[in-house]
Order: sequence, then C-alpha cells, then structure tokens
Amino acid sequence: MGVNQISVFLENKPGTLENMTGILASHDIEMRALSLAETKDFGIARMIVDDVYETMTVLKDSGLVCSLTPVVAAKIPDEAGGLHKILMAFKEAGINVEYMYAFLGGTTKEAYMIFRVQDVKAADKVMTENEIATVSQEELSEL
Repeated sequence: MGVNQISVFLENKPGTLENMTGILASHDIEMRALSLAETKDFGIARMIVDDVYETMTVLKDSGLVCSLTPVVAAKIPDEAGGLHKILMAFKEAGINVEYMYAFLGGTTKEAYMIFRVQDVKAADKVMTENEIATVSQEELSEL
C-alpha cells in the first residue's frame, strides 16, 4: 500500500521554493506534507500531494526537475511510544529507515509519518503484521 512522494530538485537560492509553491497554488494542488533538505547549492523538496499525476505534470511543464519515490505512510496514535513501536518492528525485520517526516491532518489527534525505506512491500507487510495502521495514497489525498 505504498504512497508516491514527489521529490523536486531546487537551486538553493532565494525565490526557488516560492516559485514551486506558486506553481502548485496556481493549479489548486494541495500539499499534505512537505520536507525540505538542502546542501550548499541545491535542495530537495519532498512532498505528499492530493493529486500526484497533476503535480508531476505541472512541475515538469514548468521546467522543474522532479521524480517519484515510493514511501510508506502510517498513522501514529497520540500516545507515548507510538513511533517507537513502528521503529522496533522495522528493526526486528531488518528494515532501515533512510529518512522520515511527519504531519498532522484530518480530524483526529493522530499524526501521519512518511517513511522512506528500501523495500516498501516488506515495510507494509511488517506494519500489517504488527497491527500498525498504514495509510494509502487515496486516504492521504482525501485528508
């Protein structure tokens, strides 16, 4: 039940992030989550959006370099140890988390966590076996 994350490569200078968000806004694309990592010269904006196909199309048509990355998404209950339970299950299964980021959404008190792992299918299986609530692309789009 993987989710498609869009990674956009941006020059690390004033206005490039604003340009990207302006493109999304002008096409009524809603971001569900956003993470920004940078180096001296370039940055990578990683995002979950309501319409993956439309977003990829308008970003590429605007000349931005972007790619799709499979990730997994989980609901984290609002309780101590919620994230730890998932990370323990991944560790026991030998699944390495390359990076992750969280966001709040919907009408519940749960957080949503995006995990980039090498094997999305294995991570989905581990979460199902450990009764960890996963979130589909469609569910994220409807938040």
